Parts: sequence; structure tokens; C-alpha cells
Amino acid sequence: MGDLLLPLALALLTLLSEAQVRMDKARSEEESEAGLFRRVKRGWVWNQFFVLEEYTGLEPLYIGKLHSDMDLGDGSIKYILSGDGAGTTFTIDDSTGDIHAIKRLDREVKAQYLLRAQAWNRQTDRPLEPESEFIVKIQDINDNEPKFLDGPYQATIPEMSTIGTEVIRLTATDADDPTYGNSARVVYSILQGQPYFSVEPKTGVVRVSLAGMDREVRENYSIIIQAKDMGGQLGGLAGTTVVNITLSDVNDNPPMFDQKLYQMSVLESALVGSVVGRIRAKDRDIGINAEMRYSIIDGDGRDTFDISTDHTNLFGIITIKKPLNFESKASYTLKIEGANTHLDHRFLDKGPFSHVTIVHVSVEDIDEPPEFSSAAYYIEVSEEAEIGTVFKTVSARDPDASNNSIRYSIEMTTDLGKYFYIDITSGALMTVLALDREELSWHNITVLAMEMNNPSMIGNVSVAVKILDVNDNPPLLTQYFEAFVCESAKAGQLIQTVTAIDPDDPLGGQHFYYSLAPEAANNPNFTLRDNQDNTAWILTRRGGWSQQDQSVYYLPIFISDGELPVQTSTSTLTIRVCSCDVEGNVMSCNAEAYHLPASLSRGALIAILACIFVMLVMILLMLSLRSHRKKPYLHDEEDNVHENIVRYDDEGGGEEDTEAFDIAAMWNPHEAHLVGKQRQDMLPEIESLSQRERNRENEFERCARRITAEFAIALLSIAYSL
Repeated sequence: MGDLLLPLALALLTLLSEAQVRMDKARSEEESEAGLFRRVKRGWVWNQFFVLEEYTGLEPLYIGKLHSDMDLGDGSIKYILSGDGAGTTFTIDDSTGDIHAIKRLDREVKAQYLLRAQAWNRQTDRPLEPESEFIVKIQDINDNEPKFLDGPYQATIPEMSTIGTEVIRLTATDADDPTYGNSARVVYSILQGQPYFSVEPKTGVVRVSLAGMDREVRENYSIIIQAKDMGGQLGGLAGTTVVNITLSDVNDNPPMFDQKLYQMSVLESALVGSVVGRIRAKDRDIGINAEMRYSIIDGDGRDTFDISTDHTNLFGIITIKKPLNFESKASYTLKIEGANTHLDHRFLDKGPFSHVTIVHVSVEDIDEPPEFSSAAYYIEVSEEAEIGTVFKTVSARDPDASNNSIRYSIEMTTDLGKYFYIDITSGALMTVLALDREELSWHNITVLAMEMNNPSMIGNVSVAVKILDVNDNPPLLTQYFEAFVCESAKAGQLIQTVTAIDPDDPLGGQHFYYSLAPEAANNPNFTLRDNQDNTAWILTRRGGWSQQDQSVYYLPIFISDGELPVQTSTSTLTIRVCSCDVEGNVMSCNAEAYHLPASLSRGALIAILACIFVMLVMILLMLSLRSHRKKPYLHDEEDNVHENIVRYDDEGGGEEDTEAFDIAAMWNPHEAHLVGKQRQDMLPEIESLSQRERNRENEFERCARRITAEFAIALLSIAYSL
């Protein structure tokens, strides 16, 4: 499309130029006829040419054509071009007069060129006509996007601004020709920042579009504004910028003290002007909107103390206005107001922009340890006392003449559970945790009284707190019973006596009431009889019990106590059907062939059997040793030890040498007395040897018996413990 428009524009420019030449020629002829001056007749005059910028073709851009009426086409005339860009930007064919642009033209760099043209005679090298000036104007195309030259922008507006409040006015600059088409017609829009802000499309004014923006909630906003030329139409070029908007503070938040009551203390010897303490009413606003003014508006210390604002205008400084005297007055109460100094009348409905607090100032004196009014305290407190209940106020005084102010506390080691709290000034004891008599029925705490002026002076007193019972626990069976009924049991037979326990401790003692649970009221198998002595009997209502029919029954028992409010519970008694002997002792409650007695557990039986087994082993060992002792000592040729046990000191020779010993006696020393002839000196050693053997056997036997007995006793002890 651009390639077609360019030739048409050039043709139009050529026609306009030729028409202008003809008009100039007619005026020249009229001037000649009028006789104003005489000169050579000029056949052409140029005013201006038009050419589009940013031509990107490969060939030089044709601008226009110079032609003189004196040019006969024989090549005798030479055209010369001078002025802006002649030879560098524009060239002319000196024979034909055609003008071309040899460089890319940019209207934003140079919008027009002033050129001069003249026709010369080639042979005489003299001008044929005077010089003529003409202008080459560069026509604009949309080749530049709008730009925000000063971006990014910073803007500040007050918080809580109303809708429509102007934030900032933006202007985007478009380098294109504003007089030609819509290339420089800019339209503004917002890309980021809704719904808080908006921008006017034509003026670029950014405005608030959401009311109630609170700096204390969000202080900074970043929005993006777009400027688009061509009137914002499709195909237009666009540029963007960022606007950082900060909400400035306004006084829309009232001040407030952190505490309703401040505790301060000061020595009575403090000088006038001394600082007692400082307080602050905090304000969510900042700067001058948070500045405060403090004043004492009430209290018995208005004439004794003063308050002023510090250099930051944020804190109130309490100072002494008059000398203090502990004996005349030990404490003061100040009612102090803190108010903003800079009010915004637009937000008075968010007020009041002031707040009041109480300051309690205690005057301290030097004294000795305080003394309590009682040597010890005994207090009774119901376990249902609510948290925060004041149950006793203890008091202590300074025995000195100065009568210093006392501060109370509880010694931490005596109230590890932190059940109690004491007011530091009044000595009022109160509960801070729920009390439970069943958990802890007595609390023995120590209350400390400390002098404010000298913390090393501390008095103490014992406080015994008895927790009174409230009926808040239901009675329960002493344990989860498991009873049994014999298969041979008759109707009305007692099978179990049940008892209950209750952790409560009523003044009149425990009174329990038993009955079957409502769902078991018509139980056909068992009934319950309340003995009116805190026990109840479980009785059978029929006979003919059989394990094969049903081996286990469950009987729910309802128990209630006699105190108000009445507490109840339901427990289940498991009743098993068992085989019993004629005396009613249980033999078996299941399919096992043998059932242990109820008084003997399986572990105990195993221990007893193990003991019996060990005893049998030890008895067999002793019998084996005893039979071994009765055998002859020498019963094998390999064991012949006569050379070791028979010795004598007589010299050899004589008859007695042949009768020195009997072979039979050597094989069996116990029968040595049967030998008719023998050496008398041999008998003591043989008898001594056999005696030592017997002693060793007896000692071994005694050791075995002792070990067996001790082991059996140990096993029996274990079995008994099981």
C-alpha cells in the first residue's frame, strides 16, 4: 500500500509545482508589460516540494524537476542546485533538472530544506536567469511512540482522599507532526492500579477512584499509565510510565494508652522536679498527627505532681511538684489525659482524639521488715470457687514509725502449681486456677510482705488453705468385678457383694444407692439387693445354669450417692458360668480339662513345679553319690595304688618281710582286720585314708542338701509372690 501511495504523492507534488511555475511565468510577463524593470524573461519559479520521510527504497527518491523555457533540449543549459543539503542530501541532474534525495529523510530531525536553483549556459558559463529559491518540506508518518520524558513519577496524596481527587497530571510527548493526521494525538489509559486510581484519557490527569484508602493499612501504591497515539486506535504506538503514589498521613486515629492503670513509686526524699515516671498514649498516625499534650485532669495528686511532654512530643513525663512526706500521705492517684495537638476537622467523627488513664504513685520510706496482723492464717475455700474469687485479704504493717508501703507476693516454692494470686497492694488473695479437693485438699503457701523502700526487708506468714468438698464426682465400683455362678446354683443364691468408692468427702459420710440399670431392671437371671450399708448383693433369680447354653452374662449396675448435686454412674459386672465342686469351689469356667483354683495363678503353679523338679534332680544326685560311695575303692587292675598307700620303715630281711602285707588287704583295705597276720604300723594310715574319703563324701552331701534347700526356698518365695 505504501509503495502505491508514494508515486501518487510525487505525481501530485509535480503537478502542483508546474502549476506554480505557470503562475510565476504569467506574473513575470505582466510585470514586463508594465515596464517596472527590464530583464531576461524567466520561464520557471519554484516555491516548495513535498516528500514523505523515512523512505527506505534502494533507488534515490525523486523529489521534482527543474525546467527552464530557455531549455531547448540541446544540452546547452546546465542546472545548478545549492542551499541546505545540496550535494549531500539532494542531487540534481544538471542536464534534465531532476532532483533526487540520496539520504533517508527524517522529519523529526529536519522538517524542511531551503534550496536555490539556477540555469547556466554551458558554453559561456554564465547564468541565463536569476537564482530561484524553493523549499522541500518533509511530510510526517507515525514512526514515534509517545514518551513520558520525566518518568517514573512520584506523587503524594493525603490518606482518606475523596473520589476524584487529582493525584498528578502526566504529559506524554510524541515527536510526530501534530498538524498532520493523528500521529501525535495521544490518549491515556491505566494498565495497573485499579480500582484505586484512574486517568483521564485526554488530559492524563490521574485521580483517586476509591474512597477511604487508609495509610495505616497500606501506604504505597505503584500504578502504570499508558499513552497511545493515533487517538488510541488499533495500530497506534504506545509508551508507558510508572507512578509511585504515597499516602500521606492525616489525623484520623485517636490516641490510646496501653494500660488503664500505671503503678509508679518514688522515694519521699526525692527532690522537687525529680522524674517519677513517664507514660505514652500511642497513636497510629505519624508526624505531627501523633504529637500529644498531657495534663492531669483529676486525682488527689494534682497539686503534688506535674506532667509535661518530652522533646519528641510523644511521652508524658511525671515530675514532683511539691515535697513528699510519707507519714502524711503514702500514695497518690492521678487521672491523666493525653490529647492530640493537631486535629483534622474532616475526621472529628472518628474521635474523641484523647484518652484517659490512671497513674497510682506510691511514696516509699525506709523501714524494717513488715509484720502481719496474724501469726498464721487458716482459710477454707470451696473447691467450686470461681477463678478470680477473693477468699482472704491479709494485711501487714511496717512496725517503724515511717510505716512504709507494703507490697505482697506469694513465695513461688510454696505455690508451685500457681493456684493463687495476691494483689500486690491490697493483699487480697484470689484464685487463678480451678481448685480440686480430690487432687489436692490442702495448700500451704507463704505470703511475703516487702517494703517498697527497702526490698531486703521482707516479712512472711503461713497461710493454710483447706479446700472444702463439693459433690462433683460420681461413685464407682471399687474395681471392675468379674464374678462367677456355679452351674448348680439355685435361685436366690448370693454370687457377689459389690461396693463403691467416691473421691468426694461429704460431712455426713458416704451413702451409696445401688440398683440395676434401667435396661436391666427386668433381668430374668440376676437381681440386686441394696444392703443400705454402701454394699449390695448380686443374687440369682433362677437355677439351671449351663456353660453350653451361655457362658458369660453382663449385668449393668446403677450407683448414685446421697449428696447434692446427686452424682451417678453405671458399671458392668461380668458373670461367668463355671463348673464347681460340691463345696462351691470353681473347677472350670471354660472348656479346659482342669481349672486352677481361684487363689492360685498359673505362674505360681509353674514356679512350684519347677521347684519340685529341681528338688527331684538334687535327690537323684545325692542317691547317685551315695551308691557310688558303697562301691570298693580298688576294683580294677589299672587302679591298683598299693605302691602309693603302703609304706614301712623296717629294714629288709627276716620272716616278717614275707608277711609285711597281704595282697587281699591291699585290694580291700576295709577288710584288713580279717587278716591274721599283718603289720600293725600299716593300719592307721589305711584307716585314715578311708576316713578322709568318708568325710569328703559327707561334706559334699551336706553341701548338696544346703544348696537344694536354699534353691527350693527361693523358688517357693517367687511362687508365693506370684
